[in-house]
Amino acid sequence: MTDERPKPFSARAADEELAALRERLASVRFPERETTRAGASGRERWHQGVPLGDMVDLVEYWQTGYDWRAFERRLVEIGQFRTIVDGLGIHFLHRRSPRPDATPLVMTHGWPGSIAEFVDVIDELAEPQDAETPAFHVVAPSLPGFGYSDRPTEEGWGTERIAAAWVRLMGGLGYDRFLAHGGDWGGPITIALGGRFPEHVIGIHTTTPVAPPGLGLDVLDAAERQWVEHTRAFEQNRLAYAKVMATSPQTIGYSLVDSPVGLLAWIAEKFAEWSDTVDGPFETISRDRLLDNVTLYWLTATGASAARIYFESHQSLDPDLRVAVPAALTTYPHDIEKHPRPWAEVRFSNIVRWRAPSAGGHFPALEMPDVFVRDLREGLAAVLAASE
Repeated sequence: MTDERPKPFSARAADEELAALRERLASVRFPERETTRAGASGRERWHQGVPLGDMVDLVEYWQTGYDWRAFERRLVEIGQFRTIVDGLGIHFLHRRSPRPDATPLVMTHGWPGSIAEFVDVIDELAEPQDAETPAFHVVAPSLPGFGYSDRPTEEGWGTERIAAAWVRLMGGLGYDRFLAHGGDWGGPITIALGGRFPEHVIGIHTTTPVAPPGLGLDVLDAAERQWVEHTRAFEQNRLAYAKVMATSPQTIGYSLVDSPVGLLAWIAEKFAEWSDTVDGPFETISRDRLLDNVTLYWLTATGASAARIYFESHQSLDPDLRVAVPAALTTYPHDIEKHPRPWAEVRFSNIVRWRAPSAGGHFPALEMPDVFVRDLREGLAAVLAASE
C-alpha cells in the first residue's frame, strides 16, 4: 500500500515562470549552421543533429505561439493526484472508467517522454464509444524524477524498485489485480511487473519486449536478422546520449536544467530520429504536444533527475527474469530496438498476441494514437481472455 492516501493534485505555473522562460528564449545564442550540404533533405538534414533552421523556428514558436495553459487544463480534465510510495512523492493521472466491467491498467512512459505521451489516448481507453470494446481504469504515473513526481535524493530508484512501487501505488487505489503497459523505460518496468509480481499483474502489453542477451542468430529468419542488425547499428552508432546519462547524469543535467534551448534540442532530436517520419517529427507528432513534454521537463527542473534513470538502470534488466503471465507484444518498424519473436519467447513464455505493424516508431501514442489504442485494446483483450 502507499505511505499515504492519494490526494488530488493541481499545478499551475506562475505567470512569472512562463515570462522568464520566454525571456530566456528571446536571448538564446544559437550555434552556426550545421555543415550538412546545402539542399539536403529528409533524414540527411538531421545527420548532425537538429538543423539550425528547424531549431530557430521551433524556439520562436515556443516563445511567441505556444500555450502551456492548455496542457495544464488537459491534466485537470483527466484527473491528477499525488501520493507517497516507498518514501517518494509520486504524481499520476487517474481516469476511472464509468464501465462496471473495466479493468485497471497502469501505463508507464519512458525518456525523453512523460505523461504527455498518454493524454490523447486516456479518454478513449477509459470510455470507448463501442460498448463491446474493453474499457480500463487508467493510471499513468510520472516516473521518479520526472514531471511532478519527486526527484530521488539517494541512489536505488531503478526499474525494479519502480515496478515494486507501482504495485503499491495500484494497491493504494484499490487495484490489487491489474494490467500493465509500457514502452521505452516503461518496457523494462512492465516486464519487471509481470515477472516479479504475477499475483498482482493479470498480464502485460509492451512495445519494448526486451529479450535476454546472448541469443544466437541460427533460429532467426532473414527479416528477423535485419531487426538484429538494425538494433546493433543503433547501439553502436546512436547510443551516445544514453552513455552520457548513464555515466554523467549530473554533468549533462546542468545544461538540461539551465538552458531551455539545450533541453529542447536534446529531446527534439530523439523525437525526430525515433519517429516513423522522413523530414522531422512534426509529420506525425503535434508540435504543441512535443512542447508540452519539453516544457514539463523545464518547469519542474527535472532534466538531471530524469537522466538518472539511465545511471540507475541502463542495460540492467535481469537476463534471467522470465514472464509467465499472458503477454501481448508489439514492435513498431521504426523503433530503436527490435527483438525477434524467437528471442522474445525465451523471456515471455505465454505470448498471447504478437504484432509487427507496417508503420510507426518509438512514440506510437503520439505518432498514431488511433492505431496505438486499437493495438493496445486488442492486445489486452487477448491477455484478459488468456487469464480467464
